[in-house]
Amino acid sequence: MRKALVTGSSRGIGKAIALELASRGHALAIHYAASKDAAEAVAEEARAKGSPQAVVIGADLGTPQAAAGLVSEANAALGGLDILVNNAGITRDTLLIRMKDEDWDAVIQTNLSAIFHATREAVKIMMRAKWGRIVNISSVVGILGNPGQANYVAAKAGLIGFTKSVAKEYATRGITVNAVAPGFIESDMTAKLPESVVAEYLKQIPVGRLGKPEEVAKAVAFLVSDDAAYINGQTLCVDGGMTPH
Repeated sequence: MRKALVTGSSRGIGKAIALELASRGHALAIHYAASKDAAEAVAEEARAKGSPQAVVIGADLGTPQAAAGLVSEANAALGGLDILVNNAGITRDTLLIRMKDEDWDAVIQTNLSAIFHATREAVKIMMRAKWGRIVNISSVVGILGNPGQANYVAAKAGLIGFTKSVAKEYATRGITVNAVAPGFIESDMTAKLPESVVAEYLKQIPVGRLGKPEEVAKAVAFLVSDDAAYINGQTLCVDGGMTPH
């Protein structure tokens, strides 16, 4: 049994990751920013799927240093921390010329700076155990770019570079650090989009469909497993073939 913290796990991809890890017998810290009831429901489902322990922790990752506190709290609640999945993120989309300073700052803080604070705290714990797995959820737009998302893209691209650097720093300590870059994934947001917009998305995806949160979750579960011990500093695109390599 491993002990895992998944940030932003009250819904969407984060929820799918938490439930996949639960099905593999891991103890879990379920993190939420505002939806405590939703997080509690995920924890209950995680226990039903086989997690021996599922605790719920709230934290506003838009607040400096909150991410480090979240990691410390998860470590205390679970009695250790082997796995960190940095999934939480926000968007404040608009064209660059209209983007306000607070739109930029909020996205960079939550989507990049919080990962720095959480990872730095987690590495201290994992170094003592001489084992650890960190997976950062980036995005294909961090590789390809996307109009109207300069702040989000900058954060997700920065996350890929951050992953590569930290992976090299701690590989000899039994810690691997990788990133997963989802493409267009089925979500509450995509469900509300007009059919014409979804049709345009599908034109960019060689497999011809949106991805499922569970498909991202299985990729993460592999990267945190012993089977992926020799994979480090990589970015795995789960995007149906959108991203050229």
